[in-house]
Amino acid sequence: MLIAEFIFMLLILYIGSRYGGIGLGLVSGIGLVIEVFIFRMPPGKAPVDVMLIILAVVGCAAVLEAAGGLKFMLQIAERILRKHPKWITFLGPLVTYMLSIMLGTGHAVYTIMPIIGDIALKNNIRPERPMAAASVASQLALTGSPISAVVACYLGRDILQLPGLENITLVDILMVTFPATLLGVIAMSIYSNYRGLELKDDPEFQKRLEDPEFRKTISEAGKTTLNEQLPFSSKLSVGIFLLSLAVIVLIAVFPSIRTIGDNARPISMGVIIQMIMLAFGALVLMITRTPAGKVPQGVVFKSGMTACIAIFGIAWMSDTYFAYAMPEFKAAITSMVNNYPWTFAFALFAVSVVVNSQAATAKILLPVAIAIGLPGQTLIGLMPATYAYFFIPNYPSDIATVNFDTSGTTKIGKYYFNHSFMVPGLIGVTVACLVGLGLARIFI
Repeated sequence: MLIAEFIFMLLILYIGSRYGGIGLGLVSGIGLVIEVFIFRMPPGKAPVDVMLIILAVVGCAAVLEAAGGLKFMLQIAERILRKHPKWITFLGPLVTYMLSIMLGTGHAVYTIMPIIGDIALKNNIRPERPMAAASVASQLALTGSPISAVVACYLGRDILQLPGLENITLVDILMVTFPATLLGVIAMSIYSNYRGLELKDDPEFQKRLEDPEFRKTISEAGKTTLNEQLPFSSKLSVGIFLLSLAVIVLIAVFPSIRTIGDNARPISMGVIIQMIMLAFGALVLMITRTPAGKVPQGVVFKSGMTACIAIFGIAWMSDTYFAYAMPEFKAAITSMVNNYPWTFAFALFAVSVVVNSQAATAKILLPVAIAIGLPGQTLIGLMPATYAYFFIPNYPSDIATVNFDTSGTTKIGKYYFNHSFMVPGLIGVTVACLVGLGLARIFI
């Protein structure tokens, strides 16, 4: 019966994935109702802590976008890219990687992606090379970001009960995940630099150039953010936002700062991130005099709220099943994971493919890791495996990248799985996990 119920849960996730975004979370609500009232499972825990972190981070980042700070950051990125156009296959992914590291979300890439494609085309570089890698890099970066929801999941109180993680801090995690994911991005960029035919040798591209409309589209491509004059307040908002990141890291480095009252245990970093993001979001709003009505209109706010609802339904439904099935589930997989701890990466990878969220993947499987006593070093080292939703090309940033590539070289293949993001994603995640496991043995 548990197997049938597990298949049912996967079916609900698959149906939800066909609607995407908010639909995925809402459809999961149907699965939750069936689990409770038909399968008679006690309701699990809703992912309130993760949702609050997403709300706080998205609120601050959305104010930054409304204040013009995000556009200012994109102008800096564009100047770097246009100054070194021949290195676009390496610099493009690194730029989207750093944007995600700083913002805690990968949805800031939509403005920079057409610029990456434009620079590649103007230098006769196959746009697929930097654009596919840049889309993957924007998501792979999240396990290395100090304010991402997935990192906050790994700082929960339950995780700190695992052997070897009793005194784990945000800095300890970032010392593993930041270099691991960065090397993963570099590895897939090296591959991407040599992938596919040169544009002049690509028969498909050359044939499309025979179409006057297509040729006109290519010649007129020239998106840029550099022509827009931004007010000083946009630069000021970036300074305030970067200060918030510095404060979070400072509090993480010195736990005594967050040890309040008679409680011997410091306040969790998840709560700290919520507090700092809310406070600094308010500072940006007030100091830059940004109209509050502009905040919900931006891309960051809309995508963040979508992610919040998706995680709400997915994680609640999944927690209900795993809490109910844990006694038998634990017995079935404990032996395998104890003998081959790295196999937990496949579980993370498989769930991520279905749920399209690293934070949701962590919320689903971290309780399993805790229940079976997975070694803390392995758990942290395998964090990059929570990103696998490149496998099925239905994630918004991947779909947007395909649409932004006016050359048509970045695409979803005829057989669906032979798409432009598959190999860069596999290389990036594999390298990041291997490096992460090695670094975890040193730092954790």
